[in-house]
Amino acid sequence: MDINTATVLVTGANRGLGRALAQELVARGATVYGASRRPDQIDLPGVKAIRIDVTDPASVAAAAEEARGISVLINNAGSSTGADLLTGGWDAVRLEMETHYLGTLSMIRAFAPVIEAQGGGAVLNILSALSWISLPTVGAYSAAKAAQWSLTNAMRQQLAPRGITVAGLHVGYMDTDMARHVAGPKSDPADVARAAVDGIASGAAEIVVDDVSRQVQADLSGGVAALYPQLG
Repeated sequence: MDINTATVLVTGANRGLGRALAQELVARGATVYGASRRPDQIDLPGVKAIRIDVTDPASVAAAAEEARGISVLINNAGSSTGADLLTGGWDAVRLEMETHYLGTLSMIRAFAPVIEAQGGGAVLNILSALSWISLPTVGAYSAAKAAQWSLTNAMRQQLAPRGITVAGLHVGYMDTDMARHVAGPKSDPADVARAAVDGIASGAAEIVVDDVSRQVQADLSGGVAALYPQLG
């Protein structure tokens, strides 16, 4: 895909990876819509701010009417409540699923016809190493990301005949507000954004960005014993 001629919509573009993605795309010549619940927070030169709350179907539908000519959709909007599955509040658990799974599905349903009308294009879902492995301390987030990964695999098959490539990007911790409490190694969002746009341009189905994600992916074939050695 020629990024220079693409019209791209990025959700969660007001900060973190979403902001880095919008910057990278503009630098490569793309026309970029930056979406957020607070579009006034999007101040990037060359980015058209648009309001989208991915958990609100009416908001998504209105955006699909407003943002014309989209050929690439990047589902980056996220939440991180820190809820575990045994003791976390139900509202927090629901928010994770409504944002990462149902929100992504809502966006794809609304924008797939728009992308198809351009002759095809691409969807990129920003996933996580936690799509493949669950940590009890963020069990709700892990479960929602696993559901989003499953959705990505289903959409990949359904949208391919319509000329739409669906890709998933897996990454561990990034140096963003969402991971500010993490003391370990973190990827630079600018580096992740470059890898993401390179993947879209090449038509990649899966973009595995860092060593953490690559290791977890390799451990999948080893089953529970490889993923959760602490269980013996």
